[in-house]
Amino acid sequence: MKLNGCFDNLTENYLFAEVGKRTNEYIAAHPDKKIIKLGIGDVTLPLVPAVIEAMHGAVDEMASADTFRGYGPYEGYAFLRESIKKHYAELGVSVGVDEIFVSDGAKSDLGSILDLFDKDNTVVVTDPVYPVYVDTNTLAGRKVILASATEANGFLPMPDRSVKADIIYICSPNNPTGAAYSKAQLKEWVDYANAVGAVILYDAAYECFISDNSLARSIYSVEGAKSCAVEICSFSKTAGFTGTRCGYTVVPAAICGGKLNKMWYRRQATKFNGVSYVVQKGAAAVYTEQGMAQIRANIDRYRRNAQLIADCMDRLGIWYTGGKNSPYIWLKCPRGMGSWEFFDYILNNAQVVGTPGVGFGTNGEGFFRLTAFGSEEATKEAIARIERLLSE
Repeated sequence: MKLNGCFDNLTENYLFAEVGKRTNEYIAAHPDKKIIKLGIGDVTLPLVPAVIEAMHGAVDEMASADTFRGYGPYEGYAFLRESIKKHYAELGVSVGVDEIFVSDGAKSDLGSILDLFDKDNTVVVTDPVYPVYVDTNTLAGRKVILASATEANGFLPMPDRSVKADIIYICSPNNPTGAAYSKAQLKEWVDYANAVGAVILYDAAYECFISDNSLARSIYSVEGAKSCAVEICSFSKTAGFTGTRCGYTVVPAAICGGKLNKMWYRRQATKFNGVSYVVQKGAAAVYTEQGMAQIRANIDRYRRNAQLIADCMDRLGIWYTGGKNSPYIWLKCPRGMGSWEFFDYILNNAQVVGTPGVGFGTNGEGFFRLTAFGSEEATKEAIARIERLLSE
């Protein structure tokens, strides 16, 4: 028996463990201080009533032999896939029901879909980056090339024509930077992918926060994307499903003459038993008129928090990306501080916790991530503390 030696190539993922350690040490030493956490990437608002009602109804169905459901379709129930198709249509995008595959979340699919690709493919990801993109390919032994995202390019790197990529990861709006590509910028990536025969794995987990029409809520709004892009989305941030787990992946039939679509179905049928009926009924309720109104209200609350943080940065004259079309604000640490230096500074002097940017990659050094997923009251108090501290 031999272990997978690629695990030895992973860097230690200490970011959130170290954040927790330093925060807990401060709390233990200062039990009288109130800590406000703006580093969390999890939602805080509960599932909306329309979703809860649908889930309760589905649970009741499971209690009767006439309506009980056992194993469901590997690709997801038709009622949810039809709802997702309708959602795309409302965005001005046409996708086929047979191109939609329901899953237990974007993170799972971002890793699982790599089963479809040979080890010898070269992967391009941005730096800084959501760690899953790098780690899952490192575990498979693939070569990973970093596209440099910096202040100079607004943390939105464009294709390097001198690099031959096979798999390209794009997250827009981005985690951690909050930066979002315009449709024109995405067209350059699509044209590059089609030219070199690459596949784009497009992470659209935060598309619901986009309000600017010049930005894409789906990569399929860009001409040519259906021949090169797989879109992976989630109900986690859209509808608060971080604890109930549901997402979906769109694999267009136009990629590789339909072979990739068939391979993904075969992979799911082999390694995945589907998402529970109860959860899928809740997810379908998101797309009802009532459900959409309710989740928009929740998203608007997070948007207001993001705007409050962005306005604070504007008043302080601090450079940042994100905010308007993203739940993340990626700010340049003031006074030339490093990421961890700034973390300690606002923890010790303002009792606010964020996420050091260097934890997401080398280019994150000197930057810091704040999130809008807290309560409005906590967000207002946190930015008031930060503003007082940095105005001194």
